[in-house]
Amino acid sequence: QLHLVESGGGLVQPGGSLRLSCAASGAPLDYYAIGWFRQAPGKEREGISCITASDGRTYYTDSVKDRFTIYRDNAKNTVYLQMNSLKPDDIGVYYCAAEETPSRICVLRSSTYNDWGQGTQVTVSS
Repeated sequence: QLHLVESGGGLVQPGGSLRLSCAASGAPLDYYAIGWFRQAPGKEREGISCITASDGRTYYTDSVKDRFTIYRDNAKNTVYLQMNSLKPDDIGVYYCAAEETPSRICVLRSSTYNDWGQGTQVTVSS
């Protein structure tokens, strides 16, 4: 059974950067699309980025395009989310999730994903 653990969250000033990690155990991530989601206080969980298993295609929600980068290191069984130019609007708990699929697309819909990590908190404040 796939087990996901997020890390790398914390407190950062506006304009700063963080790199989140989603480390997997129990199965190789090669066959999984990975999505990153976040949930801000009082708001619904939203999908912000995903990467396909097959060819590493990436997708981003508009609010993080050109600021966030998702990438995977299958040798380390880990997917990363590099977050630059952070804003207060980026505050929330960040989750990674996995869907076992060979598809060449991934979607930012939480119901698509079967395995979830416990989340890591990101706070942006001066």
